[in-house]
Amino acid sequence: MNKRIIFGLVVILGMMIIALFAPFIAQQDPLEINHDARLEPPSINHLFGTDNLGRDTFSRMVYGSRISLSVGFIAVLISLGIGISLGGLSGYYGGKVDGVIMRLVEIMYCFPTFFLIMMIITFLGPSIVNVMIVIGLTSWAGLCRLVRAEFLTLRERDFVHSAKVQGVSDMRIMFRHILPNAMAPVYVSATLSIGGAILIESALSFLGLGVQIPNPSWGNILTSGKNYMDYAWWLTVFPGFAILFTVLSFNLIGEGLREVLDPKLREKRR
Repeated sequence: MNKRIIFGLVVILGMMIIALFAPFIAQQDPLEINHDARLEPPSINHLFGTDNLGRDTFSRMVYGSRISLSVGFIAVLISLGIGISLGGLSGYYGGKVDGVIMRLVEIMYCFPTFFLIMMIITFLGPSIVNVMIVIGLTSWAGLCRLVRAEFLTLRERDFVHSAKVQGVSDMRIMFRHILPNAMAPVYVSATLSIGGAILIESALSFLGLGVQIPNPSWGNILTSGKNYMDYAWWLTVFPGFAILFTVLSFNLIGEGLREVLDPKLREKRR
C-alpha cells in the first residue's frame, strides 16, 4: 500500500479512536472550571496545561476531536449526496438538464466559499449543526463536475447500451451500473474535502461563528489562547498541531489514492 495512505490512515484512525473513547481518555470534565488552576503549564495533572478558566486543555482537545471529525465527515456526506446526484443527472442526460445544472455550478463558483459560509452562518446563527449543513451545501460544485465528466464518458460504453436495450430504468443504469465505475475520482475528492471541512470549521470556531463556548472544538481552543500567546503557548500549539496533522493526513490519503487509482500516475511511478 502507498506510504502516504498508510501514514494518513494511522493518524486518522488514532484520532477516531480518541474521539470514540473520549470519556475514558480525557483526564477531567472539559467544562469544569477551576480558577485556582488558571493557565497552568503542561504537567502530570494537566498534560496540555489549562486555559484562562482553569479548564483542562487535554480533555477539551479530546472532546474537541469529536466535533472536528464529525463536521468533516457529515459535511462531506451532504456534499457527496448533492454532488453525485446532480453530477450524475447532468452527465447522463446532457442537453437542457446539463445546461441548468452547470449554470448552478458556475453560480456557486462565483462566490468565495468561505465568505459565503460566513454570511449564511451569520444569518442562521452559529451552531455545530448549522456549520455541518452549510459546509455541505456550499462544497458540492467541484464534486459535481468530477462526476459529470465520468458519466459523460461512461454513458457511451457498451455495458450501458446493453442495459438500455434490456429495458433497465435510467435510475438503475445511473446508480447501479455507471456510478460504481465513476467512483475513483470521487474517493479522492471526498478525502481531500474532509480535511478542508475540518479546516473551515476550525476557522469559523476561531472567529466565533462555529462551535460556541463552552463546548470544546479545536478552533475555539485556539481562540481562547490568542490573548495569552506570550506566556500560555500550549493553548495555541496543541490545537494548532492537531488541526495541522489531521488535515495533512486526509490530504496525504487523498494524494495516495490519486496515485493508486490514476493509471497515468501509476505508469509514471514505474
